[in-house]
Amino acid sequence: MSEPVVQRKIIHVDMDAFYASVEQMDHPELKGKPLAVGGSEVRGVVSAASYEARKFGVRSAMSGVQAKRNCPDLIFVRPRFDRYKEISNKIRKIFHDYTDLVEPLSLDEAYLDVTQNKKGNPSATLIAQEIRQRIFEEVGLTASAGISVNKFVAKIASDYNKPNGQKTVNPEEVVHFLEELDIKKFYGIGKVTTEKMYQHGIFTGRDLKSKTREYLEQHFGKSGGFYYNIVRGIHNSEVKPNRISKSVAAEHTFNENLTSEIFMQERLERIAGELEKRLKRYDISGKTITIKIKYSDFTTQTRSKTLPYFIADRGLLFEYAKDLLYQERLKDSVRLLGISLSNLNTEIKKTIVVQLKFDF
Repeated sequence: MSEPVVQRKIIHVDMDAFYASVEQMDHPELKGKPLAVGGSEVRGVVSAASYEARKFGVRSAMSGVQAKRNCPDLIFVRPRFDRYKEISNKIRKIFHDYTDLVEPLSLDEAYLDVTQNKKGNPSATLIAQEIRQRIFEEVGLTASAGISVNKFVAKIASDYNKPNGQKTVNPEEVVHFLEELDIKKFYGIGKVTTEKMYQHGIFTGRDLKSKTREYLEQHFGKSGGFYYNIVRGIHNSEVKPNRISKSVAAEHTFNENLTSEIFMQERLERIAGELEKRLKRYDISGKTITIKIKYSDFTTQTRSKTLPYFIADRGLLFEYAKDLLYQERLKDSVRLLGISLSNLNTEIKKTIVVQLKFDF
């Protein structure tokens, strides 16, 4: 006889406006004020926005200029990634008091499998409440959580009662919960795919569920099978601690747009140095090098080269990045450059992006 399938109890914990909340905690004079971490009113991109700023439509990845236009009273602060990592480590220690099956997605969110947990508590809902309370008491920040039978539903649920709330989707509620959901709220379905689904008359989970697997695969390719399963609550991905990087990257947005390739070359050399540090820290090397170029009109271009051998040395990274820079003519002035290394000498799982902290 086959082994019975164990129904998992998964919690997705997501810190509320993490970077901005850390800044408001460390600087009480910023509490209650619209705040953007990163960018400025003349340059750069917003990394995170406080809830006060979000009321004005300020969002992460928005240009500083647009953010200031949306919210004239917006306050910009420089990111302090060392501080965010310090706080994140404190939060993860709390997670590990309950389970060793912790899968961080970033500094501010993680999956926890509490099917079997160190507290012997059969209720994932109560565990999530206790974790959130401890984060508030021991760290000083609020977190939201989603609780369900798999990572996909837990991730969606964690966004349901933000900020400082949680939602449990019990096993018998999963299908109905997904049927009623707006398709744009499905995790992993981005803006472009949402628009395409709208064109096919798919506006809710129920609409998606009405389509056959063949139809979805015909119109959405390999992702069609994934969409067919998730709307039925089928998502068997395990919580995997120690996720290993898919690629390692370093990038920087410049204070002024660059037009000279000589200046860009100087920046690439420094970025290559930062990338080398990251690679050596994790003893990683790779075969595929990619440079990322973001132009002044915010369009992005990538250029890649795959080598017959692994590299991690600053000099080689720089030389190949420089070759890619000169591969073809630049179409406009440049606001951001980045170098990434993939096709790594390790198991592939996740992308690490390092935001450089130095000024050019």
